[in-house]
Parts: sequence; structure tokens; C-alpha cells
Amino acid sequence: MVSHLQVTARNTWMRNVLLIAVVTAVGGFLFGFDNGSISGSVGFLQSKFELDADGIGWVTSSIIVGCIIGVALAGPLSDATGRKKVLLLTALIFIFGVLGEALATSPEMLVWFRIIVGIGIGIETTIAPLYIAEVSPAHIRGRLVSLNQLFNCIGNLAIFSVSAIIASCASKMWNIEYGWRVIFASGILPAILFLMLLVWVPESPRWLVRKGRTEQGLDILRKINSDEATAREQLEAIKHTLQNENTSRLRELFSPRLRRALIIGFCVALFQQITGINAIFYYAPEIFKTAGMNISGAMSFTVLIGMTLVIATLVSMWVIDKVGRRSLLIFGSAGMAVTLSCTGILFRASETQTMLLLICILAYVAIFAVSYGTVAWVVISEIFPGHVRGIAVSIATFALWGGNFFVSRFFPVLVGNISAANTFFIFAGISVIAFIFVVAMVPETKGKTLEEIEAKLHAK
Repeated sequence: MVSHLQVTARNTWMRNVLLIAVVTAVGGFLFGFDNGSISGSVGFLQSKFELDADGIGWVTSSIIVGCIIGVALAGPLSDATGRKKVLLLTALIFIFGVLGEALATSPEMLVWFRIIVGIGIGIETTIAPLYIAEVSPAHIRGRLVSLNQLFNCIGNLAIFSVSAIIASCASKMWNIEYGWRVIFASGILPAILFLMLLVWVPESPRWLVRKGRTEQGLDILRKINSDEATAREQLEAIKHTLQNENTSRLRELFSPRLRRALIIGFCVALFQQITGINAIFYYAPEIFKTAGMNISGAMSFTVLIGMTLVIATLVSMWVIDKVGRRSLLIFGSAGMAVTLSCTGILFRASETQTMLLLICILAYVAIFAVSYGTVAWVVISEIFPGHVRGIAVSIATFALWGGNFFVSRFFPVLVGNISAANTFFIFAGISVIAFIFVVAMVPETKGKTLEEIEAKLHAK
């Protein structure tokens, strides 16, 4: 009888943890869906509003301006009001912003509503991994935090597929007038679903204890731990960590004791973006058209990128708590340097081999997804002390979106001025720098509780 009760208790707490992680990760689906919607729309928007390379770069990258604003707001808001309330706000922002994108009547109006959607994305990408990390057991934390990135990839695949279907089922003129509106508007339904599901998600127990609501925090710890003793042990660990809090959190974050963590979080997040991944996500159809493909073939190849992203992210979730974060980042940096160099060589050839180009790009996307695509979010959600985690994750995510802005804003300009080949060679060189940084600076954190990581990485 005791054994049966233990099994039942284990199943219950694991089910609770998975439910919280999956519901929160639906926000990651919205991130991927709304962020990727520009990929299938960019060609139609360029024709609709007669945009040059600089104009389309601004329309594409304007969402990142919103992301940076969202990141700046996310940490202070979540530390003040709680992780759950901020995620609920995010769902409402998504609904409003996506509706505005679909109804835009000018490039300026479209840019403003893309900035609003970006605010939602910036908040989601900051708070969702942090929140999942705070409710996850140490031995599966990497996989659960990775759920947000998996759902992001599924969102990318979904919108790439929707865009391909819309492009192939209507005339070019209809798509220029209405197709891109349907692509943007399709994001409203998942945003409403996210809002409804969040009602069932509890607040972060670590945040509750920090705010003096210890009993509420303990109640949630009981639901996400296998037994009462483990829940109370975790509560005591959280209390012990809180006793060492410094009231000047921002000043402490830049102190010598925490400087290494800040540099690691900032640079890993930055390298995730400036190695060129969103040049592929945002401009994939245009890249393939540059290589000589028609629009239907370019859209189909973009769906293949989305499929590769999902499969590789599943692989990453399977190995991240076995292989470790540092090893995956080293592998990813080296692999991206090789595949990006090969992509540049193919573009430099007098006659581009379309299938070889597709293979190189798919290999690059797979390596990115297995490594930086998943691991960066995990690393920045777990290396900072609890009392500065919200603002520290915001700073790291700010670096991520700052890098994304420069890539998405200037990629079409770089291609137009120095060629696609040289642009991909630049991304390859940055990947080499990322390899050196990870080898020199990034520690391994697999299998450790957040409190253990804090004690080891930030010990005086």
C-alpha cells in the first residue's frame, strides 16, 4: 500500500510540474509564431508598400525594438508583481498587437503594431524560461526550460506552413493585398488560448517566499515535489538564499562577485543571435529566391527549415541534461562556423547549387537548435542568484534581442552591399569567437539545483 501511495504521489507532482511547464511554454509558441510571421509576408509587404532594402529591413526589425522594451520591463515587473501576472499581461499584448498588424494600412502603422507585438515577445522570452526554471526539479530542469524553445520552434513551423499554404492557394496579387494580413491575423487564436490556459498556472514559489508569503510558497512546493520532506528542504534552501540578499540588487549585479555570471549570460545570449540565425528565419524565402528559386519552392524550403528546427530541438531536450550545457555550446559554435562557411562558399560560386545550399542551411539550423537555440535560454535562466535573477535575465535577454535587431535590420543591406557570401562569412567568423568564449568562460551547470549553482558560481 505504501509503495502504491508513493507511486501515486510521484505521478501527481510530476504531472503538476509538466502542466506548469507546458502551459507556460505555449507563450513560446506565440513567440515563434508571431516572430516568424514576417518570413512569409516580407515579399508581399515589399510589393504592397514599395519598400527598398532599407525599408524592408526596418519593417522586419521593428519588432525587435519592442522586444528590447519588453525585456527592460519584464524583470522589474515580474519581481514586483509576480511571474504569472506578467505572463497574463503578455497574452493580452499579443492579442492587441497581432490584430493591429493584420489591419495595418501603411508601413508606419505596421511598424507601430510590430513594436507592440515585440513588447509581448520580449516579456515572454524573459519570464517564461525564468519561471519554468523556478518550478523545475534540478535533474530535469534543462529539459523543462527547453520546452519553451521547443514550442517556439513549433510556432515557427506552424507559421511557415500557414504562409506556404496561403502563398500557394491564392494569386500573387491577392497575397499582396490580403495574404500577409491573414498570415498576421492567424496569431490571434493561439494568443487567446494562452490567456485561458494561464488561469490554471500557480505563482512561482520562490517569488512568493521572497515576498513573505511563505505558506503559499510551501503549498506550491508540495505540489511540485515528490514528498513533504523535499518540499520543506527546498523551502529552507530558498529562505537561506534570501537571507543573503543585498538590497541594492542592480549595484550588486555589477559587483566583482557576480561579474562573471553577467558576462556569461550577456555573451551567450548575444552569440545566439549574431551568428545569424534570424537572417535565416526572417529572410529564408528571399535567400532561396536569391539562389534562383521561385516563390513556391522558396516557401516549401522554409517549411523544411521549420521541421528541422523542431526535430533538432527535441534532440537537444533529450541530451541537454545528459551531455550538459557547456559541451553543447562548444559543439554548436564549431558546427555553425563550418556550415556558415560552406554556405558562404556556395553563394560565392559562379552557379549556386540549390540543393547543396539547402543542405548547408538545414545543417546550420539543426546545429543551432541542438546547441545555442535551446541552451542559451537554459543558461541565462539558471546562472544568476535568485534575488537578482529577474533583472539579470532581463539584461541577458536584452543582449539577445539587441543582437537580433542588428542582424534583422542590416542583413538585407549587407547582402545588397557586400554580397550574401561575405555576409555568411562574417557570421562564421563570429561563431569562431563564440567557440573561444565558451571554452574559456562557461561552466557546466547540469544536475545542480539553482541554489547549488549560486553557491558555487557566486561564492566569495
